[in-house]
Amino acid sequence: MSKSDEFIFRRAQVEDIKDVLAMIQELADFEKMSNGPQLTEADLIRDSGLSGEQEYCEVYVLIDNANNLAIGYSICYKAYSTWQGRYFFVEDIYVKPEHRKRGAGKRIFLEVSARAVELKCPRLEFNVLEWNPARKFYESLGAVDLTAREGWHYYRVEQQQLAKLANDLSASKS
Repeated sequence: MSKSDEFIFRRAQVEDIKDVLAMIQELADFEKMSNGPQLTEADLIRDSGLSGEQEYCEVYVLIDNANNLAIGYSICYKAYSTWQGRYFFVEDIYVKPEHRKRGAGKRIFLEVSARAVELKCPRLEFNVLEWNPARKFYESLGAVDLTAREGWHYYRVEQQQLAKLANDLSASKS
């Protein structure tokens, strides 16, 4: 996508996926959810469209020009709001700890923001754990905490409950 003296930010390629998965695990460890990641290389290759199947997410890597290694990544996807239409959702932004404080995280954030503009999205959304010090970083770039400002809470229905709900529907149709 674009270059600077220190970093290259670009769409991930198949050969990057192993590094991205390793960084996903590093992020999970940081978030104290080490057993969370269940993705395989095949899943991420498929879901990012690298296998030729429908794309569900965009995977990006930040490469350090000094050693040509992936030092960060971002996974994003297109989403939709009944209030404003399309928007861009950032699932993850991660920079390896030894490469922080070099502008790498800011570079990734600026790049995904530019991608949202390119897609003509009126907003970029993401979640940050309450205790994560990165919240201050995002706020310094103009991000607004919707939980604090508007009282929005983020909910999830997980696989076992989804199956139960689907079974409930089937039973009600019988």
